[in-house]
Amino acid sequence: MTWSSPVPAVGVVCLRGDEVLLIRRGTPPRLGEWSLPGGRIEPGEKAVDAASRELREETGVEAEMQGLIDVVDGLFPEMNRHYVLIDYLAVWTSGDPVAGDDAAEAAFFPLEQAEQMVGWSETRRIIRKAADMRAGLETLQRC
Repeated sequence: MTWSSPVPAVGVVCLRGDEVLLIRRGTPPRLGEWSLPGGRIEPGEKAVDAASRELREETGVEAEMQGLIDVVDGLFPEMNRHYVLIDYLAVWTSGDPVAGDDAAEAAFFPLEQAEQMVGWSETRRIIRKAADMRAGLETLQRC
């Protein structure tokens, strides 16, 4: 198998209280599955700026970026694609989710329900890690 060159992309775990924002993918890979908003980084664009842009384009939601969660390799042999996914934690500031760009649906879901809806184990891990990260940040802010 010949793989594509790695494609840099971003994902956003946008939290609103005890809810996480998910999109139903309207394009491959993982067409029709619930996932995180995100997409490719444009040439000359900073990764964190791409995260804000993709969140806005796919969902209409604005959020404050809180930091890097993790970097994940997305290997999709059916497409011969290799994505390097840079995932950010964000906290919702405004906007009601409306599917846009390549998202078929967009909505906030309680964290436990969202984890059950997501098919890819790496995305579930990133959502849990983001929730833990936010809890840690809130603890630091109270100190």
